[in-house]
Amino acid sequence: MAEIRLSVTAEADILSVLAWTQSHFGEMARLRYEALLTAALRDVAADPERAGSLARPEFGAMVRSYHLFYSRDRARTAVGMVRRPRHFLLYRVVAAERVGIGRVLHDAMEIGRNLPPDYGV
Repeated sequence: MAEIRLSVTAEADILSVLAWTQSHFGEMARLRYEALLTAALRDVAADPERAGSLARPEFGAMVRSYHLFYSRDRARTAVGMVRRPRHFLLYRVVAAERVGIGRVLHDAMEIGRNLPPDYGV
């Protein structure tokens, strides 16, 4: 399993997503989304090129995206699961045993507008 490294921006994205989820849908929804994010990070660490991930060469070498939807069955909790997740991980394989998570973005966001100019270089 690869080591996952979160960028400072990805950490802020996660905190923002969880805070928004709690304020709009409550604590149980936040716990479900937190479990989903954790499952997705583990899935990408286990296999960065897993089914559901997409190569994103337009954003740099070895950049991939992975929608949280593909991890939802592995993120069931005692309080249910997230049925329609709306976020994806944007990451790159840094080395054979390391994956760098650059952003956690809503699937309606324009990716290029939410990346630093040197992302993926």
